[in-house]
Amino acid sequence: MTSITKKLALAAAVVAAPFALATSVAADGEKYVLVSHAPDSDSWWNTIKNGIALAGDQMGVEVEYRNPPTGDLADMARIIEQAAASGPNGIITTLSDYDVLSGPIKAAVDSGIDVIIMNSGTPDQAREVGALMYVGQPEYDAGYAAGVRAKGDGVGSFLCVNHYISSPSSTERCQGFADGLGVDLGNQMIDSGQDPAEIKNRVLAYLNSNPETDAILTLGPTSADPTLLALDENGMAGDIYFGTFDLGEEIVKGIKAGVINWGIDQQPFLQAYLPVVVLTNYHRYGVLPGNNINSGPGFVTADGLEKVEEFAGEYR
Repeated sequence: MTSITKKLALAAAVVAAPFALATSVAADGEKYVLVSHAPDSDSWWNTIKNGIALAGDQMGVEVEYRNPPTGDLADMARIIEQAAASGPNGIITTLSDYDVLSGPIKAAVDSGIDVIIMNSGTPDQAREVGALMYVGQPEYDAGYAAGVRAKGDGVGSFLCVNHYISSPSSTERCQGFADGLGVDLGNQMIDSGQDPAEIKNRVLAYLNSNPETDAILTLGPTSADPTLLALDENGMAGDIYFGTFDLGEEIVKGIKAGVINWGIDQQPFLQAYLPVVVLTNYHRYGVLPGNNINSGPGFVTADGLEKVEEFAGEYR
């Protein structure tokens, strides 16, 4: 059995276990907390949970996942403060809004807790708050790369379905896409909310009012899945250019069916797994990578679906 196969087999066993608050208990009491901005309803973050589960098991440390149930960033700031007060060896956190979250993160660092920024924010922002490093996908750059790709495919106008508009990093994806196309974002971005039925209705309403729209960009399964239903309903499935951030079961099906042109894989599994490994080795041996780690973007198309289809929603 290869090393990768062994890891995946172990990961499957970890996923089968209930998550509760912590993924594993360390014999020597090492504990890390991952704080995300995601609401409970966002299934994309299950891959993050799988990542810390496997890393915690392999490294023999306790890793706890915390998040604001509704995605409220002020609530997230309080959770970071609470996590710091619990005295962990390290905190892994997203930085989806610098203005709201930088204060409690800096306070955690000042109290002597090592922090790694993952998923959202930027390497520069991670350095400004005193974090050890950044692991993730620069959102504007990913959006820009997607826009350049779409422009090469003949796209000139689009709809960006933003299901988390209160997070600046989400808007950066839409803005980057517009800049990559060389057009103004303007009203081409809508606040779709997170209710699937409402997202579907708002996409239908926009396309009905703007029938010449060349393309749709969604920001993850939360907005992509209802958009697929909208396109089925109005008969545009397969006829309109469709790109999305992130992966999930329905997104993979859409790519395979030719309805979605590509998905941007930021590799969330690595965003969760690597910080746990880095922090553990740093505390045990004093070793630390010299650079930040960009986990994406990578474009997934119908030509490279075998592994993605097998592990979508779990490790991809």
